[in-house]
Amino acid sequence: MRTEAMVMERHGGPDVLERREIDVGELGPRDVLVRVRAVALNHLDLWVRRGGPAFKLAFPHRLGSDVAGEIEAVGADVRHVAVGARVMLQPGRSCGCCAACLGGRDNLCRSYKILGENAPGGSARHLVVPETEVVPFGAGLGFVEAAALPLCTLTAWQMAYRKGAVRPGARVLVNAAGSGVSSLLIQLCKIAGAEVIASTSDPDKAERARALGADGVVVTRDVDLATEVKRLTGKIGVDVAFDHVGGTLFEKTLAAVRWGGKLVTCGATAGFEPRIDLRSIFFRQVEIKGSTMGRKSDLWEALPLVLAGRLRPVVDRVLPLWEARAAHEALEGRKVFGKIVLTVD
Repeated sequence: MRTEAMVMERHGGPDVLERREIDVGELGPRDVLVRVRAVALNHLDLWVRRGGPAFKLAFPHRLGSDVAGEIEAVGADVRHVAVGARVMLQPGRSCGCCAACLGGRDNLCRSYKILGENAPGGSARHLVVPETEVVPFGAGLGFVEAAALPLCTLTAWQMAYRKGAVRPGARVLVNAAGSGVSSLLIQLCKIAGAEVIASTSDPDKAERARALGADGVVVTRDVDLATEVKRLTGKIGVDVAFDHVGGTLFEKTLAAVRWGGKLVTCGATAGFEPRIDLRSIFFRQVEIKGSTMGRKSDLWEALPLVLAGRLRPVVDRVLPLWEARAAHEALEGRKVFGKIVLTVD
């Protein structure tokens, strides 16, 4: 089947993104054809577009990990979803047969792929995917809001509840409050009954972080993160810190964690090689936990909170898919709070 998409033929700046007609493949017996209505942008899209040794792409490549739309056709053996269903897609794809997958830990599968990264993404008018990758959400949620959820929800859910084990009364630090992941982390930690301190380098984002539920906000452009967190916590530090910035902020975050606390990291947008004094880890008995994505079941668990209005995706702006270049430029400019969502006409 032929459809239109935004593709890239090479790595580079936003100018490598082009509108083009593509072939999305044939519908298999357990596949569904999704009419894509919205695709959200992630920092992952920027990394893939720019390129690097880790990316072995087959060009033309489509970005887009977060997809929402409606089922337009189903294969002969599809049983759990019907034509017309409103769905979001699981951004992670695994083999379904290994010990990790069968044990419900599919994001540890050695064959794990992410839509838009090492598998063709959703930046197209149509997409063919296995039935197992769709999550119906009904009429209580718009396509734009649904597209803002999948990747960030999986990531934040695993960080907060599986890796961080946030409990009522815990004090937590959430860095980069304006990011898609952090905007959900703030809410998930509040739902768990924690006290949340958020950080941002942009003072204009401080009030928006408070509106999401942050009890305190540290503007790192004005003060030292570790010093201010210690002040806010009576010189103790936080029980759990969440970071995906890396670089020198990771070093400050480690210093802001209390003795016996945890630091959970899922990225390093500002640098991969922080300088760490190992004594600050073993002497203070701090746990550092890595986290990538989440289990497929996590998105299903989070969805009732979304539909009940307790967890809400944060959308900064909406643009047409065909203006993807402008969307990439805006995200790179770091003037975004929450997600940029691209709609597909």
